[in-house]
Amino acid sequence: MYDYIKGIFTNKSNTSKGTYVTVETFGIGYLLEVTLRDFNSAPEPGQEGKIYTVLLHREDKMSLCGFLHKEARDIFNILISVSGVGAKMALTLLDEFETSELIGFVIEGNYKELTRAKGVGPKLAQKIILELKDKLMNYQTKEPIKITSISEVKQDNQAIEDAQMVLVSLGYERKEIQNALSKAVSVLSDNASAEDILKESLRILSL
Repeated sequence: MYDYIKGIFTNKSNTSKGTYVTVETFGIGYLLEVTLRDFNSAPEPGQEGKIYTVLLHREDKMSLCGFLHKEARDIFNILISVSGVGAKMALTLLDEFETSELIGFVIEGNYKELTRAKGVGPKLAQKIILELKDKLMNYQTKEPIKITSISEVKQDNQAIEDAQMVLVSLGYERKEIQNALSKAVSVLSDNASAEDILKESLRILSL
């Protein structure tokens, strides 16, 4: 229903129930729950900003979650589609890890690292990896995106394709992905991993 809200940040509150920001636009103040990471980086009250949103509709109430970066919002949506992972748990995971770091653990199947997040035990971590990796794989395109802007790509093609797969799953357009991957592989070392390429591509896409 809402993709993002652009307006004046009027309030920031860190409570025992969660961290929240209020954004006012056209006379309406939207209360959004955010990660502590985004809470600390969000514009101060009185400043203008943009925040990507997710509308959560439960039986007893509706609420909004907000994210300063689109990729974090998209990963949040994938996380809450995993059975046993609610909004609070998804926010906890995104608070503990950078999006590229979280995706890297999933790709590697490194469930032990996920248990660093509060409330995530080994069984849930393994379940997250199993279901999240499957969901990311379902978004893989039939043909890899060709990086035509670089005369010679030295990086491992599989690493590039793995990074591409995740970017596609996050909803980026083909031209955006091609441009980001091209720039990423041009500045990274020859033996860059999929996680390295993904992290640099996400940085470029966030500019």
